[in-house]
Amino acid sequence: MKIEKTKNGALLTVKLEGKLDTVTAPELERALKDELPAGGELVFDFSSLEYISSAGLRALLSAQKSMTVTGGSMKVTGANDLVNEVFEVTGFSEILTVE
Repeated sequence: MKIEKTKNGALLTVKLEGKLDTVTAPELERALKDELPAGGELVFDFSSLEYISSAGLRALLSAQKSMTVTGGSMKVTGANDLVNEVFEVTGFSEILTVE
Protein backbone atom coordinates (compact mmCIF):
# COMPACT_ATOMS: atom_id res chain seq x y z
CA MET A 1 0.00 0.00 0.00
CA LYS A 2 1.17 3.51 -0.76
CA ILE A 3 0.40 6.33 1.69
CA GLU A 4 0.59 9.94 0.55
CA LYS A 5 0.06 12.65 3.19
CA THR A 6 -0.60 16.30 2.48
CA LYS A 7 -0.91 18.85 5.27
CA ASN A 8 -2.49 22.25 4.76
CA GLY A 9 -2.86 24.07 8.07
CA ALA A 10 -5.31 22.06 10.20
CA LEU A 11 -6.24 19.81 7.27
CA LEU A 12 -4.47 16.49 6.77
CA THR A 13 -5.31 14.58 3.60
CA VAL A 14 -4.20 10.96 3.42
CA LYS A 15 -4.39 9.25 0.04
CA LEU A 16 -4.18 5.47 0.11
CA GLU A 17 -3.33 3.32 -2.88
CA GLY A 18 -3.61 -0.46 -2.93
CA LYS A 19 -5.07 -2.59 -0.13
CA LEU A 20 -5.72 -1.67 3.49
CA ASP A 21 -5.55 -5.01 5.27
CA THR A 22 -3.89 -6.91 8.12
CA VAL A 23 -0.43 -6.32 6.65
CA THR A 24 -0.82 -2.61 5.81
CA ALA A 25 -3.13 -1.33 8.59
CA PRO A 26 -0.26 -1.08 11.14
CA GLU A 27 1.69 0.95 8.56
CA LEU A 28 -1.22 3.42 8.31
CA GLU A 29 -1.51 3.64 12.09
CA ARG A 30 2.22 4.42 12.36
CA ALA A 31 1.95 7.03 9.59
CA LEU A 32 -0.89 8.79 11.42
CA LYS A 33 0.47 8.47 14.96
CA ASP A 34 1.96 11.97 15.31
CA GLU A 35 0.25 13.58 12.34
CA LEU A 36 -3.42 13.82 13.36
CA PRO A 37 -4.39 17.50 13.47
CA ALA A 38 -5.85 18.27 16.92
CA GLY A 39 -9.12 20.08 16.35
CA GLY A 40 -8.56 19.94 12.61
CA GLU A 41 -9.81 17.81 9.78
CA LEU A 42 -8.59 14.44 8.54
CA VAL A 43 -9.62 13.43 5.02
CA PHE A 44 -8.95 9.98 3.65
CA ASP A 45 -8.82 9.90 -0.15
CA PHE A 46 -9.75 6.35 -1.14
CA SER A 47 -9.94 6.98 -4.89
CA SER A 48 -6.99 4.58 -5.40
CA LEU A 49 -7.84 2.12 -2.61
CA GLU A 50 -8.81 -1.29 -4.00
CA TYR A 51 -9.78 -3.19 -0.84
CA ILE A 52 -10.29 -2.80 2.91
CA SER A 53 -10.34 -5.58 5.54
CA SER A 54 -11.47 -5.63 9.17
CA ALA A 55 -7.96 -4.57 10.20
CA GLY A 56 -8.30 -1.54 7.93
CA LEU A 57 -11.68 -0.75 9.46
CA ARG A 58 -10.11 -0.87 12.93
CA ALA A 59 -7.43 1.60 11.81
CA LEU A 60 -10.12 3.97 10.53
CA LEU A 61 -12.11 3.63 13.73
CA SER A 62 -9.02 4.41 15.78
CA ALA A 63 -8.33 7.54 13.68
CA GLN A 64 -12.00 8.58 14.01
CA LYS A 65 -11.85 8.23 17.80
CA SER A 66 -8.62 10.24 17.98
CA MET A 67 -10.11 13.02 15.89
CA THR A 68 -13.30 13.11 17.96
CA VAL A 69 -11.36 13.30 21.25
CA THR A 70 -9.44 16.37 20.03
CA GLY A 71 -12.54 18.09 18.64
CA GLY A 72 -11.64 17.40 15.03
CA SER A 73 -13.46 15.71 12.19
CA MET A 74 -12.75 12.95 9.73
CA LYS A 75 -14.22 11.92 6.41
CA VAL A 76 -13.61 9.36 3.69
CA THR A 77 -13.84 10.37 0.04
CA GLY A 78 -13.60 8.58 -3.30
CA ALA A 79 -14.28 5.03 -2.08
CA ASN A 80 -15.05 2.49 -4.80
CA ASP A 81 -18.14 0.24 -4.81
CA LEU A 82 -16.37 -2.64 -3.03
CA VAL A 83 -15.12 -0.44 -0.19
CA ASN A 84 -18.51 1.27 0.10
CA GLU A 85 -20.17 -2.14 0.29
CA VAL A 86 -17.85 -3.11 3.16
CA PHE A 87 -18.81 0.13 4.94
CA GLU A 88 -22.51 -0.64 4.43
CA VAL A 89 -22.36 -4.30 5.51
CA THR A 90 -20.32 -3.53 8.64
CA GLY A 91 -22.32 -0.45 9.65
CA PHE A 92 -19.29 1.83 9.22
CA SER A 93 -21.32 3.98 6.85
CA GLU A 94 -23.26 5.04 9.97
CA ILE A 95 -20.11 5.69 12.02
CA LEU A 96 -17.93 7.45 9.43
CA THR A 97 -18.62 10.40 7.18
CA VAL A 98 -18.35 8.88 3.71
CA GLU A 99 -18.63 11.10 0.64
